[in-house]
Amino acid sequence: MTDPTPAPTPTPTPSRSRVLICDDQELIRIGLRMVVDSQPDLTVVGEAADGGAAIAGVAALEPDLVLMDVRMPGLDGLAATEHLCAQPHGPRILVVTTFDLDEYAYAALRAGANGFLVKDAPAEEILVTVRAVLRGEVMVAPSLTRRLVERFVLHAPASVPAQRSRLAALTEREREVLALVARGLANGEIADSLFVGETTVKTHLGRILTKLGLRDRIHAVIFAYESGLVRVGD
Repeated sequence: MTDPTPAPTPTPTPSRSRVLICDDQELIRIGLRMVVDSQPDLTVVGEAADGGAAIAGVAALEPDLVLMDVRMPGLDGLAATEHLCAQPHGPRILVVTTFDLDEYAYAALRAGANGFLVKDAPAEEILVTVRAVLRGEVMVAPSLTRRLVERFVLHAPASVPAQRSRLAALTEREREVLALVARGLANGEIADSLFVGETTVKTHLGRILTKLGLRDRIHAVIFAYESGLVRVGD
């Protein structure tokens, strides 16, 4: 009696990262959906036209990432970002805006968003940014980080005492690294400036974030300015 032919083992379907698009302009939502849904590892699970709908969509659909516009009627993207970033185990937030220097986008980053994207960016750049944010990276170019901070910290106090006192937790070398990060240098440039390896710079940056209780590079830059370690125009 012939043994039955074993059934073929099904090939596991790769998981797809779930994306929610929030923008008050339907054409923008359509365009972003086309870009995201064209990829085998990404899928759009929903759309929202304002911040309130985005918050409801996150609760109902549990996306991994929200593409969040900032200027919308009703509840804007900044308020929605603040709300979502305050929730445990919430989605990552990628701020999408019309201008590359937008005070609302800066405020959203400060509130905890994980990246910054301009709406007219090429599709390839959008996808690179989306995937990087999903991996846990913060996607803002070092030069743009400095421009954002310098523009919108201009009207803040030179330093905040509570922040300034926290600098004592850092070693002299860690302060040097933090200052160079705040001035817009990438890790490789910092390594060249300090005559150390790039891995050493990454180690220092990791320790800085841990000691100061900061989420990422962007918040390290903000801290550097608010503590007075670096001032606008340095």
